[in-house]
Amino acid sequence: MNMQTKLPKVGTTIFSVMSRLAQEHQAVNLGQGFPDFEPPQPLRAALSRAMDSGSNQYAPMHGIRTLREQIAQKTLELYGRKLDVEADITVTSGATEAIFAAIAAVVRAGEEVIVFDPAYDCYEPAIELQGARAVHIPLDVPSFAVDWQRVREAVTPRTRMILINSPHNPSGAILSAADLDQLAAVVRDTDIVVLADEVYEHIVYAPARHESVLRHAELAERSIVVSSFGKTYHCTGWKVGYAVAPAPLSTEFRKVHQYLTFCTFHPAQVAFAEFMQAHPEHALDLPAFYQAKRDRFRALLAPSKFKLLDVPAGYFQLVDYSAVSNDDDLAFSRWLVREAGVAAIPTSVFYADAPATRLLRLCFAKADATMDAAAERLCRL
Repeated sequence: MNMQTKLPKVGTTIFSVMSRLAQEHQAVNLGQGFPDFEPPQPLRAALSRAMDSGSNQYAPMHGIRTLREQIAQKTLELYGRKLDVEADITVTSGATEAIFAAIAAVVRAGEEVIVFDPAYDCYEPAIELQGARAVHIPLDVPSFAVDWQRVREAVTPRTRMILINSPHNPSGAILSAADLDQLAAVVRDTDIVVLADEVYEHIVYAPARHESVLRHAELAERSIVVSSFGKTYHCTGWKVGYAVAPAPLSTEFRKVHQYLTFCTFHPAQVAFAEFMQAHPEHALDLPAFYQAKRDRFRALLAPSKFKLLDVPAGYFQLVDYSAVSNDDDLAFSRWLVREAGVAAIPTSVFYADAPATRLLRLCFAKADATMDAAAERLCRL
């Protein structure tokens, strides 16, 4: 059979490739962005109770009400945005599903979506599967700031969506309130929808704060905001996220969601609702938790030849390896896992047209022993 691919540029993700190489070479894996420590014990206990008490069948398509109530309460307290619990919140099977459903619901064939490079790798395939085109705008390096003049110049009558990611993966850069004002000015008097990937919303380091699109009244009325329980509660394998959008957008979003996954793992929804109500401090304490890990990791790497870029948010450290090697980042990352025993992610994979930089992404959402082992190997170089 002559099978023509719908995604000719897509192969096995770099995250899977580097994790496989890490296993082959018994390397310390700082590549994939997941914790190597467990979720809070009370959350795990709540999950077991939920299963034992019978929450094992289909959940409501848009999520159980108790969890949506907790999401609405959090959104009001943190961002000052009052949500309609029934109409504005949809629980999804991870943030990646929410991003795909949002793009599929809004973007039509022949339209354009503006994305900012470096961009997470799930964005463009979702756009291409709709018969649409991703318009890539590079962020400034090393600040990873948005050039809003370039954004204005990129908008055409075909622009249907602008996809933003703050806190940003892989750089940890964050959008300011002034940035959101600039974005609002770009989309004002248009039919452009904003898709805001905010999965690292609770990992922003003092003195900064997360400027959610939900804080910005004008943008919130035309945006789909995606969040992740896995990132916040150290349980990426549970694959639970959610999307917040005004009712007209949520209605369209749910049309895709109901035929994509229909509903999301029921026991986890019960557990999250219970844990959020009993332990609201978890999300509030997360910046200090990860700042300690960030500072410890940076101190461990200080004697190395790597140049450490600033990390204002998120749990990734970008390092410039120019003093170690002249190889391109893909070749160097393969050498690093094979010869030094550390797996990292080359940042060029996040670009449509990568600049001539030598940057790797290291994940510090790891136990102390993992960071110690990785840093010891990196400092030998």
